Amino acid sequence: MQRLLELIAQLERRGADRRALLETFVKDTTFPLVTDDHAVFFFWDGEATEAVFLQHWVFGLPSRIELRRIPHTDAFYLPLDLPKRARVEYKFEVVKHGHGRWSADPRNGRRAYDPFGSNSVCPASSYQEPEWTVTDPSARGGTMVSGQVHSKAFREDRDFQVYVPYGARAGKEYPLVIVHDGADFQNFAQMRTCLDNLIHRHEVAPMLVAFTNGVRRNVEYAANPRQADYLATELLPHLRREFPVLEGPEFHGIMGASFGAVSSLHAAVKHPGTWGRLLLQSGSFAFTDIGDHERGALWDPIVKFVNEFRANPPKLDARVYQSCGTFESLIYYNRSLFPVFQKSAEAARFTEVPDGHNWINWRDRLREGLTWLFPGPLWMYYE
Repeated sequence: MQRLLELIAQLERRGADRRALLETFVKDTTFPLVTDDHAVFFFWDGEATEAVFLQHWVFGLPSRIELRRIPHTDAFYLPLDLPKRARVEYKFEVVKHGHGRWSADPRNGRRAYDPFGSNSVCPASSYQEPEWTVTDPSARGGTMVSGQVHSKAFREDRDFQVYVPYGARAGKEYPLVIVHDGADFQNFAQMRTCLDNLIHRHEVAPMLVAFTNGVRRNVEYAANPRQADYLATELLPHLRREFPVLEGPEFHGIMGASFGAVSSLHAAVKHPGTWGRLLLQSGSFAFTDIGDHERGALWDPIVKFVNEFRANPPKLDARVYQSCGTFESLIYYNRSLFPVFQKSAEAARFTEVPDGHNWINWRDRLREGLTWLFPGPLWMYYE
């Protein structure tokens, strides 16, 4: 903060070598500039720039915030207060000759990836990348086995991959977790690395993890009875025939994020006694108390399902781990649903963190969720 104020004061002086001052400031600064308190300063400089806007995904703030020009320069900055543990993904919209284009922050090498590309990442002062998300040379990696099952529900073949933990022994059976959006959890949430590390540390029980993907993803995951039937009556029985899966719902988990969380909960409701462990991340649990949800026709079956679930909660013979980012538009729905889980589920736990609707948020919650649902020999779970 002080360095930036000093720079602005120096640039205001007559005769100042503004380009040299800026270059020195940029050379010695890591961007965004994060202070020890709640302040974060975003910075952009570029020739012939008319305006710069911060594009971010923090619900509750305007999604497009204009940066301030530093006098007599083509540099811009924006102070923003963020919780110390916050993590924000963002882009810049740079306006030149009346036209705006989106850009990653060229002075920030931190990136987060998703199916649509990448965003720049701003970690606030107390956010730390979890060490268990990084490859541990001492952790032996599990193996991936590809398979396919014919689905009568969808009238087509469906591919899947199964993670088999290192050291799996013949004649021994293991818990099973089925993951919605399995390819994305592997590609953008480093889930295989996380499993290798957490199992190696004995924090999570050795387990089989089946990664499955929707073909018409949004329709299939939107509280679709065919998806619930496919998971319970086709995929699960097939996996139990082909892999050493422990018997009993307490050893059968299902998880997903966003629409995948909706599909996981819907599967448990439609097939009671099948899924004893639910891991629900940033669930798209939209509902209405009055009026219309205004989210489009795709959400109609979700709203209908969640409205019915809230009005008459069925007994869930399951432990439910739920998480959501406080920067998400879905935080209200998730907070509202947690008391229902507390009453209807065998046990329920909810975590919210200052992050958004993104894969790194979901990755960072894997240790807490998995250790609570499937604790390893160390018998610990994380606050």
